[in-house]
Amino acid sequence: MIPNTERLSIKEKIGYGLGDTAANFIFQTMVVFQLSFYTDTYGITAAAAGTLFMVVRVWDAVFDPLMGVIADRTRTRWGKFRPWILWTAAPFGLMGVLTFLTPDFGPSGKLAYTYATYILLMMVYSANNLPYSALTGVITGDIGERTSLSSYRFVCAMLGAFVVQCLALPMVKYFGHGDNARGYRMTMGLLSLVAVGLFVVTFLAVRERIQPDPRQKSSVLSDFASLAQNGPWIALFALTVLIFVGYTMRAGAMVYYFKYFVGREDLFSIFNLCGLAAVVIGILFSTPLALRFGKRDVYIAALFLSAALMSVFLVLPAYAVGLMFAVEILRQLSYGLTTPLLWAMMADVADYGEWTTGRRATGIVYSALVFGLKVGLGLGGGIAAWVLSRYGYVPNAVQSVHALLGIRMAASVLAATPYFLGVVCLLFYKIGKQLNIKITEELAERRSKYASLPH
Repeated sequence: MIPNTERLSIKEKIGYGLGDTAANFIFQTMVVFQLSFYTDTYGITAAAAGTLFMVVRVWDAVFDPLMGVIADRTRTRWGKFRPWILWTAAPFGLMGVLTFLTPDFGPSGKLAYTYATYILLMMVYSANNLPYSALTGVITGDIGERTSLSSYRFVCAMLGAFVVQCLALPMVKYFGHGDNARGYRMTMGLLSLVAVGLFVVTFLAVRERIQPDPRQKSSVLSDFASLAQNGPWIALFALTVLIFVGYTMRAGAMVYYFKYFVGREDLFSIFNLCGLAAVVIGILFSTPLALRFGKRDVYIAALFLSAALMSVFLVLPAYAVGLMFAVEILRQLSYGLTTPLLWAMMADVADYGEWTTGRRATGIVYSALVFGLKVGLGLGGGIAAWVLSRYGYVPNAVQSVHALLGIRMAASVLAATPYFLGVVCLLFYKIGKQLNIKITEELAERRSKYASLPH
């Protein structure tokens, strides 16, 4: 039986999910189009773009844990994490626009501009998405409600992904009338404006219910020391890095795959639409399967199948468009099962840390996850760019056989390899179904004892 204080209304779940719709207007644009925007629109070389993605990760390594510390120590009448959604809404939208502008500063000036805007965008992303993700761990303590909340979140996230992956390129062409720079400027301006409004909706819709023991002493060193001893967190951090390496490589490479290998760039948006529809179906089945078999076991099976199907794209001929669509639908259906589970499992990891140490540091736990996500984004984007450069990719030209092989490799086996390694990481994640239930019950009993204490 779920206590009434742990039940969530559909309104609150949707309100929370719309925050990820907003974030994905910008996040998905970065994942799918940023590399091709830099190389084909702004004139940055693939090698320089790859180095950019990697260098920014160095700053993230400092800023993300710092943001986790700040979020954990935020004290407002709205809670720890919720106010950050409001505070970062406008800056997030602004940086979403600035990152996709094309000022004519010359080769060196262009690089300086891309570094400055991308670093600032990643900082705002952390300040927004880290507290937003951490809300999963404090909105409710019930494992079923958390998985349900994550499912709502990622259905809404897929709405944002749908808009970007299926409509952004047509919007760029429509607004640009042959001028892609203007098209990106107009498209990102519109998407960013809507995103700001949705962030405000999320702030108004959600409440924080899980509070740490008011007698808990705040210590940054103790928080990080506990994290280093949290085995499930280590496994999940490694998984997060690997997942987003593969995800970003695949997403970025598919633009080139359809443009140069298939020779049907017009099919790219339809391809994404079919895949996203399959993801949503997978998400809908994720909660009941996780409740029956446990999050970890569902994740292992679904991730392995998704990686295997992704590898098939290496051997598909350019004319087999129908088969490409069929394989992608199956792949995305499988991947959709995993989508809500990663973030629900991170809430479980925060519970595990509280259960074993008596200390709750939700922000730091999630900061590591967001850092892992951004490491994956950087590595995935960097590796994809370097693969294109290594295989001789030339922007806006007929590609050599060798360059086409590089594009196909980046879209298939190279992107699938991190997924297979992620399966291995999950074998070391020991929070199975029964332990998950035990932790939830014991923490609920502890919290009931200090709920009446002054906070």
